[in-house]
Amino acid sequence: MSIYVGNLSYQVTEEDLKKAFAEYGTVNRVQLPTDRETGRPRGFAFVEMETDVQETAAIEGLDGAEWMGRDLKVNKAKPREERSSPRGGGSWGGNDRRGGGGGRY
Repeated sequence: MSIYVGNLSYQVTEEDLKKAFAEYGTVNRVQLPTDRETGRPRGFAFVEMETDVQETAAIEGLDGAEWMGRDLKVNKAKPREERSSPRGGGSWGGNDRRGGGGGRY
């Protein structure tokens, strides 16, 4: 059971999220992704609750609520999709190099 929490303040901490969601039940885990370069939170998180009932209560209670100056977006997390490379896939090794620019005549 996992909940997506979006539009978070960049000052939010895992402890802040645990406290907010604890009002709706037992919080098993909080993931607060951070930017690799700056180290600051990326503005979203994932929260795992102990039961579906607690998860539903948290979503209903917090979706659209103002918290830390932001209107939260809270819903059931969707499974992570596999991402393709920004260049559309393909291999960069061996003879399989692809690129733009066309051939020279």
